[in-house]
Amino acid sequence: MAQAEAVKSKRDCGCTPENYELCEHFINAFRVIGKKWNGLIISSLCDTKYMRFKDLAHCITACSDRVLVERLKELEKEKIVKRSVDKDTGIISYGLTEKGAELKPVFDQIHDWADKWV
Repeated sequence: MAQAEAVKSKRDCGCTPENYELCEHFINAFRVIGKKWNGLIISSLCDTKYMRFKDLAHCITACSDRVLVERLKELEKEKIVKRSVDKDTGIISYGLTEKGAELKPVFDQIHDWADKWV
């Protein structure tokens, strides 16, 4: 979406600095990416085409397998993550959809900010 269209879209939904708490787009974005472990899952998938579950679990060791499965299903439902099954081996892998891949610059900036300030 072009920047002018994005600004227009924000105005159309009533999203101005004075009432961001009422901005449904903003609230929904943080509901998804701000949920515990979702950011780390998305960030881990940003730098690879696909990852197997065991590789994701290795990247996010503090997250239990049960919760990781839950989060992957939620992100799949939101169309941020896609689940693929290899026809020959039956191996399941996860990757980002186009929607999810568009978060890469956002997460790159968060990493840069964190390196500088946290």
